[in-house]
Amino acid sequence: MTPLFYLHGEPKATADLRMHNSDFIVQEILPFLPTGEGEHHMLHIRKEGLNTADVAQQLSTFAGVHPKEVTFAGKKDKHALTEQWFGIRIPGKETPDWEALNSEQLTVLSSSRHSKKLRTGALAGNRFTLTLRAVSDIEDVINRIASIKQIGVPNYFGEQRFGHDGKNLIFGRQMLAGKNVKDRNKRSMYLSAVRSHLFNEMVSTRLETHGLTKLNGDCVMLAGSKSYFVANPWDDELNQRLHSKDIQLSAPLWGRGSALAQDEALVFESQVASRFAEDCDGLAQAGLNQERRTLLLEPQHFSYEVEGDTLILKFALPAGCFATSLLRELVNYQDVNEREFKARRAERNQA
Repeated sequence: MTPLFYLHGEPKATADLRMHNSDFIVQEILPFLPTGEGEHHMLHIRKEGLNTADVAQQLSTFAGVHPKEVTFAGKKDKHALTEQWFGIRIPGKETPDWEALNSEQLTVLSSSRHSKKLRTGALAGNRFTLTLRAVSDIEDVINRIASIKQIGVPNYFGEQRFGHDGKNLIFGRQMLAGKNVKDRNKRSMYLSAVRSHLFNEMVSTRLETHGLTKLNGDCVMLAGSKSYFVANPWDDELNQRLHSKDIQLSAPLWGRGSALAQDEALVFESQVASRFAEDCDGLAQAGLNQERRTLLLEPQHFSYEVEGDTLILKFALPAGCFATSLLRELVNYQDVNEREFKARRAERNQA
């Protein structure tokens, strides 16, 4: 994968990330409250050293239900301290003793019945508390925080979307070229990697070529919504709405159907898409539809604390956005956990 453009310039500072699981804390924000009744049990769980699938399997076994009856709104990293919601469908009035699940790695924070199934993506967002250690230039990072609060960062999909060494993208392209992948979850993951890579290239090229300049025919999105419309031409009212952040510039999530942008914006996006013609054709043939995603990511409630050469960051992001995309504009960080994983893998390969 090619390097992506830095909106605020490449950071000067270096730092270590995830020296401990507690250095990466994520808390899901639900857009609703459990109703208190119904056949679906909503569990708010804190976990460490377990991935989302591990917890889902534990819940399935404990409740004595088929794995498909256990759902979650989003996946969370194994090597982090995370709080997330799970839904378990259990017909009948019996309520399991959920606290019996508690262990060193898992704690049930709360439980309540709910009238509807918890579906993938049913999140308002996530709160993050990230600890950067051995920061080489605290002042540069703080200056960048001030700029990011005003402008935001490119809304790139994070490296975790593409797997270790970008293997999800590689497997995705092989699948689009005809390789049979039977596992439905893997198919979805590989398609997502190809689509996300194309989006990142669109955003990177747009910012490098045009900066934050508007283009006639831009497809703009209503803030906090997936609704969009075409700005063609840009007039005083639309300029004011963009300035006040009521609307936002966007880039395409590729799929079948006509492109949503028009005029200058369409010409630009078509030029970028032509560099990845096989990916575009494959995504369309896979049945994905044209969609949009905001060009920039703006963290909310962004604050920080300094303790010597340690920097603690606190912020919230909308669902589907990546904390690592914010971090890359702040500091050249080294993921300690990832480094150790690669070292262990190298040892196994040598053995």
